[in-house]
Amino acid sequence: MITRLTPQDTSFFRLESSSNPMHIGSLAIVRDPYPGEHSAEGVPQSTDSPGPLTHDRLLDLVGRRLPLVPRYRHRVREVPYQIGRPVWVPDSGFDLTRHVRCSALPAPGTDAQLLDLVAQLASRPLEQTRPLWEMHLIEGLSGGRRAIFTKSHAALVDGTTALEIGHVILDTTPVPRALNPVAWFPEREPADLELLAMTAIELAGQPSEALEAIRRPLAGTAGRVLGAVRTAAGGTPDGPFNAPTSRNRRLEVVSTNLDDYRTIRKRFDCSVNDAVLAVVTGALRVFLQSRGEVLTESEVLRAVVPMAVYPDQAEPSRPDAGGEVSSFLIDLPVGEQNPVMRISHIAHATETNYANRRGVRARVLVHMAGFAPASLHAMSVRAASTFAEHTFNLVITNAPGPQRPMYVGGARMLEMYPVSPLLRNQTTTIGITSYDGRVFYGLNADRDAMADIGVLAAAVDESMEEMLGACVQ
Repeated sequence: MITRLTPQDTSFFRLESSSNPMHIGSLAIVRDPYPGEHSAEGVPQSTDSPGPLTHDRLLDLVGRRLPLVPRYRHRVREVPYQIGRPVWVPDSGFDLTRHVRCSALPAPGTDAQLLDLVAQLASRPLEQTRPLWEMHLIEGLSGGRRAIFTKSHAALVDGTTALEIGHVILDTTPVPRALNPVAWFPEREPADLELLAMTAIELAGQPSEALEAIRRPLAGTAGRVLGAVRTAAGGTPDGPFNAPTSRNRRLEVVSTNLDDYRTIRKRFDCSVNDAVLAVVTGALRVFLQSRGEVLTESEVLRAVVPMAVYPDQAEPSRPDAGGEVSSFLIDLPVGEQNPVMRISHIAHATETNYANRRGVRARVLVHMAGFAPASLHAMSVRAASTFAEHTFNLVITNAPGPQRPMYVGGARMLEMYPVSPLLRNQTTTIGITSYDGRVFYGLNADRDAMADIGVLAAAVDESMEEMLGACVQ
């Protein structure tokens, strides 16, 4: 089936560059199954281990689940002369082994080696002549663990018509759910003349879009000139979080306890999202001070905060379909020394912005096995992209995940870290996901501009201790 990319999908596809690949990443750490593995309800599922999660087993699992995400077998084709928006077309040469790959660390691989490898994988743009996704099984990790790093282009995952592939391979028990096999046969791709004819017919009935198609090349040139003038004029915020990015990335991760955020929420009568932002703000304050920044009391960092919003604001873990992803700008009070005042400012700002939020309806958040955090992060990045780049310092995404153990081909998922892309002139992005009682941070940064991103990661724990100390005062 041939469908045209939406205007936002088109912008993500065309604005990607070698220094700003626009894919949503997700890093899952799994442990190989063992005999007698129990379900989330404590019921033994099998007396026999299904064996380690090998590349062949992952290939088989992904192949069986691909019918749940049919767009993952489609690639993007530009219409000749870029007349009209690009289209999704079936990839007649689709080869699953080119998308599900296997790498190995020198055993026993350390967490630092894993993060370095994932940062390298995250640095590479996806091949635009094939479906825009990859999944990497990484073996050799210490302690009988393996890692699965998935990246899907932001143009591919919209959270409604297309969920992220890493979600549909998850199961709630060690025994993968059975799906009826669906035969797949590659469809014929349209020729260039067919695409031109189809586009001409569509534009004939849409005069405004036809005019836009004619103006697009000139507008693109004007936009580049305007961007250069704005940069020269200093329109983009100054500071370590705003600078041109290189082609290389560095990834740091942090694992925290969800109950700690609930403690903060209860003590200060705010939402868990407010508690998360307060901890992040404290960590950013420590990071800036480590760089010798002199912070006045009124100093702020402006963040785009696309938060997952549900009917119960106090709980980020409820499986409520029909929520929405909202996005707003918020000033994080990094200059405020008192943690109680910081969370008070944040709670007031989020409450004020709630009524004026920009919402993206998440119609399909639940698909057989709880929430789809990577899909929500993709929607959050989409929401963030609606703001002008010179109006904020960084992007923080927060997406709830399932609060019970999940499995991939029998292997229990222990941790899950989001790896969100860097938008233009953004040197750092902070992705946050809750899962099974933990809150996981993925800090994706430009390797050149943010060589000290490890300081920010370590500061998260320091900030948490400060907030919990304020709870007992």
